[in-house]
Amino acid sequence: MTVCRLDEPGLKALVEAFYARVRTDAELGPVFADAVSDWPAHLDTLAAFWSSVMLASGRYKGRPVPAHFKHRDRISPALFGRWLALWGQTADELMEPAAAQALKLRALRIAHSLQSVLFAPQGAGGPSLSLPAPN
Repeated sequence: MTVCRLDEPGLKALVEAFYARVRTDAELGPVFADAVSDWPAHLDTLAAFWSSVMLASGRYKGRPVPAHFKHRDRISPALFGRWLALWGQTADELMEPAAAQALKLRALRIAHSLQSVLFAPQGAGGPSLSLPAPN
């Protein structure tokens, strides 16, 4: 196994390996199959997202909240936990340990933010989140 660095090629490899797993996952696969029609374009967008998040590259120009909100009926809080577990496993397997930890922590923060927006009752402070802690 090749250990990837926290750089553009490493993030691209991580995103591709992770979403290959997502697509075959019994829980996540059907949700993503319904949401994504062009996987190569989606993977490029996600690589740009993680590049912007982790490397401050500014490559991502999208809006993640509206992108997820339109699929809100198919997403559950439990799926966030599954996504995080698979992300953490993939990061641990492919990335240098410090990079894997940074990626898992950032993913956890993003998941908390998205869950707050997607599942908070209007006017409430948000749901009680029970996401797995980073390894």
